[in-house]
Amino acid sequence: MKQYSIKELIITAVLASFLTAAIFNPSLIVLPAKAALSDFFKQIPYLEKFFKEEPAPAVPEEFRPKPREETYEPAGYEAQVISAVKTASPAVVSIVITKNVPVIEQYYTTPFGDDPYLRQFFGDIQIPQFRQKGFEKKEVGGGTGFIVSKDGLILTNKHVVADVSAEYTVLTNEGQKYPAKVLARDQIADLAVIKIEAAGLPTLKLGDSENVRVGQTAIAIGNALGEFKNTVSAGVVSGLGRSVTAAGGGVIENIYDVIQTDASINPGNSGGPLLNLNGEVMGINTAMVSGAQSIGFAVPINQAKRIVSDVLSFGAIKTPYLGVRYLTVTPALKESKNLPFDYGALIAKGEGGEPAVIKDSPAEKSGLTEGDVILEFEGRKVDPEHPLISRINLYSVGSTVNLKVWRGGEIKTVRITLAEKP
Repeated sequence: MKQYSIKELIITAVLASFLTAAIFNPSLIVLPAKAALSDFFKQIPYLEKFFKEEPAPAVPEEFRPKPREETYEPAGYEAQVISAVKTASPAVVSIVITKNVPVIEQYYTTPFGDDPYLRQFFGDIQIPQFRQKGFEKKEVGGGTGFIVSKDGLILTNKHVVADVSAEYTVLTNEGQKYPAKVLARDQIADLAVIKIEAAGLPTLKLGDSENVRVGQTAIAIGNALGEFKNTVSAGVVSGLGRSVTAAGGGVIENIYDVIQTDASINPGNSGGPLLNLNGEVMGINTAMVSGAQSIGFAVPINQAKRIVSDVLSFGAIKTPYLGVRYLTVTPALKESKNLPFDYGALIAKGEGGEPAVIKDSPAEKSGLTEGDVILEFEGRKVDPEHPLISRINLYSVGSTVNLKVWRGGEIKTVRITLAEKP
């Protein structure tokens, strides 16, 4: 009689237990073991009746694949936002700032040099020191811009391209990379125009910032944090005609007549477009309030139109010049000066006694005098929300404009040709 080893006996016992369970209670065997044994025992005619096919469990309705015709389609307001972003995104670009920066290395020195006498008392003391070891080109910042002409003119903020010693690279939404040249930086508004060498580029449609209203939808697109390109945020226009003092990169600027929005404007969004629901540019995102929630500002697009026009006409930005000192009329100034209007620009001397009308300026040549109140500038009202300087900045050097002026109880129309600011 054959003698079986302990190993063979154990294997035989295990197989016998599986066989017994499979025959008398197949439900005790779990998958995948049950499935494997079932496939084996189905091959035995006598045992096949114990391994009938079990019905597949029912799939809940919410987990069943939906027919293609039930695909979600946005409508109404949501569809307008999506359409505006889809239209604008190809023309929004990221601007990468690179610069040669010094390479600093650390090294160690001993204060005792090679003096063995002092070293026997103080040991080998090492003091860390730092020194420059050449330069390396490094990315030092980023911003946003948007294309306004098919041959590569791009609008952005002046503070994005303020460093004249830096190099600028434009990255398109399609991943194309172009070196960029700064054509012009505006002296007053936080605006600049740069150029890349390309053709047939997508462009954004420029709207009319005079038609912007508080409460309307505002969509901001930009290179958030210099890392997440074409990031979209949406909100409303929160205010108009704001005057703010912005600081960044060691520069402090006063920005006039800007649009306030609660659409999130993050670092890196600077220079990107602020859109309406039609995908038209209302403004150029320029600043945010640090420490506040959802308070950002954009330069009205009508100011930028003049900038682009100057670059195309003159190859540079020329700042228009009227030549007056003035006080913006408010209800309080109206009472104190006994004026008939609570808006306008009162031509007045400077705080240090500087003349109200500058000699040989367009204002002097047209006959404007101290005490005149400029009520309208080319049909547009002058008020605290739209100060005189912002009205002037809408027009190019050489433009002839009509001013509605109050003087000594009478309203006159004065024609003036703007000159270039000296």
